[in-house]
Amino acid sequence: MYLFHTRGNHEVYQGKQWNCLNTWLILCLFPRTCVSNPSKPNFLLILADDLGIGDVGCYGNDTIRTPNIDGLAKDGVRLTQHIAAAAVCTPSRAAFLTGRYPIRSGMASGTQRQVLFWNGCSGGLPPNETTFARILQQQGYSTALVGKWHMGVNCKSRHDHCHHPLNHGFDYFYGMPFTLLNECQGTDDPELAKSLQDTYWLYTQVIILATLTLLIGKLTNLFSIKWKIIICLAICGLLYFISWFSSYGFTKYWNCILMRNHGITEQPMNLEKTTSNMLKEAVSFIERNKHRPFLLFVSLLHVHTPLITTEKFQGRSRHGLYGDNVEEMDWMVGRLLDVIDKEGLKNNTFVYFASDHGGSLEAHRGNAQLGGWNGIYKGGTVWKAHYATPVFQPEASGACFGRGICPCFGDGVTHHDPPLLFNLSQDPSEANPLPADTEPLFDTVTRRIGKAVEEHRKTLTPVPQQLSPYNNIWKPWLQPCCGTFPFCWCDEENNKVHGML
Repeated sequence: MYLFHTRGNHEVYQGKQWNCLNTWLILCLFPRTCVSNPSKPNFLLILADDLGIGDVGCYGNDTIRTPNIDGLAKDGVRLTQHIAAAAVCTPSRAAFLTGRYPIRSGMASGTQRQVLFWNGCSGGLPPNETTFARILQQQGYSTALVGKWHMGVNCKSRHDHCHHPLNHGFDYFYGMPFTLLNECQGTDDPELAKSLQDTYWLYTQVIILATLTLLIGKLTNLFSIKWKIIICLAICGLLYFISWFSSYGFTKYWNCILMRNHGITEQPMNLEKTTSNMLKEAVSFIERNKHRPFLLFVSLLHVHTPLITTEKFQGRSRHGLYGDNVEEMDWMVGRLLDVIDKEGLKNNTFVYFASDHGGSLEAHRGNAQLGGWNGIYKGGTVWKAHYATPVFQPEASGACFGRGICPCFGDGVTHHDPPLLFNLSQDPSEANPLPADTEPLFDTVTRRIGKAVEEHRKTLTPVPQQLSPYNNIWKPWLQPCCGTFPFCWCDEENNKVHGML
């Protein structure tokens, strides 16, 4: 059975907790609908990265060719009401894997750092979280993740791998523990550095100033303070300085790596081979496990910038490199479907295609936008209320080009009291907020939303914040390295190991 959806951008769900796995299991209670034999069905989950709802044919695009994805929608179920738990990768994928709001696992940020920024940080999906992979693994399934993870790697040491996919129910992992960045290619403006360098440098200066002040006060007996506090502050200042320094050229070596299970195969990764390697690993897993029930989660690197596209697909579309990348992604989907059909697994394999959230409006090269198209949508459910909105740059653009990612807190947002309320069934593009003084249902809807939020907060249990400044700072002792740190440079795919001097 085919289940298809591209998720909307900037979506938040107020109401009942959702769980994708529940949907799959319910559907599979009906053999005539899902499978044609009583054996356990296979699951092939394909998740795109930053794909806009308007980028594929089955949602109205008539200029980018996506015949394989369109075929999924035609032969299966096209979901038109489906919710992404966040507008950025780390929290939305945490929700997808667990069926829980990311705030429950500590994967929702209370700061402007809304995603994990380093492989060498201590944040990530907590080991005690239950993923759909772990549930199926316990049911005898062979489970694999091929592609992007972005859920963390280590907690306390370089090799504890507490956040690693193999610690979350996957038997096999091949892919990128982080996410694609412009730094991986080195030809475009840096993504990570742009949003971090100023912050790291500011924190470095503030902490160093505080440390020197306390040190002078200690040595001159102006006030009493423990040496332990001064040393801890100095270490924090050093970490921020190292992170600031690393962002100016080492990001490619720290973040752009490939792993097979617990071992690093490429550091930095060879972008020219990535697409073929990912596809080869996914096909190989299907062929190896065709005689037993399996879960294969193909977490695509497409269509995230820098839009790594093989020469075969460059220049083929009418929408530049982004369109080329979408068409290559569709080809990859077709190859996966072909091997399912070739191995006689079509009638008992549940295929699900989605995007982790909507297209990235801020992705651009010069004046050319490189991200996806979200059509008229800004995301949401039947009613949507904005209590705060980003200060867009430029105004009315719906994006924050100056910041890279629109903030949810601080001076980067405008607060609304009463909230901006939209009826999405009549105004899906959220162009005209309902007037608070004349809309008869305004008070009723806002009270209902407020009550739902209040009830939701009562169910929350305090947990460690995985995206806190401390958990999201680069720590040298946690950095995955295929050599002797800091000389991390290898290409195990070609049985070559190099030392970077």
